Amino acid sequence: MIELKDVYKSFSGKDVLCGANLKVERGESVVVIGGSGSGKSVLLKHIIGLLKPDKGTVIVDSTDLSQINEDGLNEIRKKFGMLFQSAALFDSMKVWENVGFGLKRHTHLADSEIKEIAVRKLKMVGLVDVEEVMPSELSGGMRKRVGLARAIAMEPEILLYDEPTTGLDPIMADAINDLIIKMREELNVTSVAITHDMKSAYKIADTIAMLYNGVIIAKGTPDEIKNTSDPVVKQFIEGSAEGPIVLEGIKK
Repeated sequence: MIELKDVYKSFSGKDVLCGANLKVERGESVVVIGGSGSGKSVLLKHIIGLLKPDKGTVIVDSTDLSQINEDGLNEIRKKFGMLFQSAALFDSMKVWENVGFGLKRHTHLADSEIKEIAVRKLKMVGLVDVEEVMPSELSGGMRKRVGLARAIAMEPEILLYDEPTTGLDPIMADAINDLIIKMREELNVTSVAITHDMKSAYKIADTIAMLYNGVIIAKGTPDEIKNTSDPVVKQFIEGSAEGPIVLEGIKK
């Protein structure tokens, strides 16, 4: 469903991706782990076509993103739903308007029909009677759920998650993990998540891939990653300051 082949990307002379390779099968849930600033978000933006590689290829559903124009990219993007790190809700819109934002832009449905779909999607993520509420009245966990309802509103084939549990308490983070699993099982979508929350990664992933120094250095099942002998991966998943990963600005 998704394949990155030898993808390179740099900004202002700083290399971020240095020949990254990643394959995501249809229906698979892949979690990309890695430290802050390792390029996880850059990888995600290449998958959805917001960034073009300096070198290499990004293929989504058999389409090479570098070979299509902006209109073609917009069509490809309709296959995606995305849950942003901060939920990225529009504060001036009611909850149902946020959920139906894509439907309003890309369909000819009446507002009453969009609202009906929004209420249905909100129910799927465990929210009822909130459609008329403004985002400022919601808790962080509820905002994430609204963001997820918006991500699935257009019934995408691919769901992208940008640090889905960041900023949530452990109980709410686990509830979001359960929702991610529910979305995969009920909607049969392909999922790619980026995170440094290993508890979340172990729970939601079929496959975990670690991005380090601009390349995917390890890929395997959650059990394979847990039992790795790779010192870099081991240091990261154990959250240890001691090891081969050099912490920026800290001298040992």
